[in-house]
Amino acid sequence: MKSQTLKTLFVVAALAAPALVLAAEDRDADRSHPKAFVKDSVITTKIKSKLAAEHIKSLGRVHVDTDANGVVWLRGTARTQEAADQAVAIARGTEGVTDVHSHITVRHDD
Repeated sequence: MKSQTLKTLFVVAALAAPALVLAAEDRDADRSHPKAFVKDSVITTKIKSKLAAEHIKSLGRVHVDTDANGVVWLRGTARTQEAADQAVAIARGTEGVTDVHSHITVRHDD
């Protein structure tokens, strides 16, 4: 009985090991990991503060998301192309940002 239990535990451990190794290597991609969350939330907060400081009403509709590698995604709407371009420039000029992807659409009626 003891021998069978030990064999079962070894088989389970052998099957679980590759999954555990992959999970450990990819932990920064997991947004729930504290290190990744703190890094991307600091960059996101910096960008949102800069956007708010510009006092352009349509930039309030721009949503900012940052991954653990410093890549920023901008989503939402702006009233003019100039406002959308300004949001991208602000994000690019923020410390810690490695790349910016803009999905901001121009909606004149907002």
